[in-house]
Amino acid sequence: MARPLRIEYPGAFYHVTSRGNEKKDVFKSRRDREKFLAYLESATERYGAVIHAYCLMDNHYHLMLETPAGNLSQIMQHINGAYTTYYNIKRKRAGHLFQGRFKAILVEADEYAAELTRYIHLNPVRAGIVERPELYPWSSYRFFIGQSLSPAWLRTDFVLGFFAKKTAGAWRKYREFAEDLIGKDNESPLLKTYGSSILGSVDFVNGIAATHLEGKEDNNIPALSQFTKRPSPDFIQDKVKAVFVDNEKLARQASIYLCHKYSGMKLRELGERFDVRDTGITESSRRFAKKLVTDRKLLKQIETIRANLGNV
Repeated sequence: MARPLRIEYPGAFYHVTSRGNEKKDVFKSRRDREKFLAYLESATERYGAVIHAYCLMDNHYHLMLETPAGNLSQIMQHINGAYTTYYNIKRKRAGHLFQGRFKAILVEADEYAAELTRYIHLNPVRAGIVERPELYPWSSYRFFIGQSLSPAWLRTDFVLGFFAKKTAGAWRKYREFAEDLIGKDNESPLLKTYGSSILGSVDFVNGIAATHLEGKEDNNIPALSQFTKRPSPDFIQDKVKAVFVDNEKLARQASIYLCHKYSGMKLRELGERFDVRDTGITESSRRFAKKLVTDRKLLKQIETIRANLGNV
């Protein structure tokens, strides 16, 4: 049976979600939600979890948490296990409450923490439950804008620190940040996840792969196959320049094509690197691929560069 990729180390940040079995509700009363929050608190006390944000919907929940001790599985076993036991006893039922294993995405916090908390806090608005996030009582949003006193077990200071040094200013700016997306179509930051497991820059992904995944093989964890070592954009461009010495325009086109195809860089990052729009990277790569179909000399040159890139 396929298993999710778990990358655990001290100081890691995660976006965690777990959904009800058969998408059924896991929170049916105020008491249910209060009990779940109590288990978040006990996870901080017993296992050192740092809870940065949360939102409890009817049939699932979202957390952004940090693991100073590198013990994500232990923390989640406590939270989901304790809550399942409570729920089953209260309703005289047996069996699984949550659908399979919890989903955890490793996050580059400095890059994505603020954006992720906004995504978490706007869930009830996107679902049409409330018009404004502060009207939903089962998320951490009201603590991020100073509307309510934050419980001791919830850490808002890390994210708010990105907005202002003084607390009142951070509350105001975070509220503006969140409200900016209300009523707008916006892409989930989780769509930028690499290998269904990591949300971060190319350097972050490569660093995690080199430190925690190199040499690991497990056919039961499909995501592992996506973390083979990739050539860096600098390395690719050096190999391209060595072949297209006297043709700067063609070297640029080939670099965009090969970086898009093999570097693992996101479109936004490639766009910044080559000073074009995200869509320009895709279009340029498509045009170059068409050119390779009819230009045998160019195809041979690209094959030479591919061979020099190593195992791609």
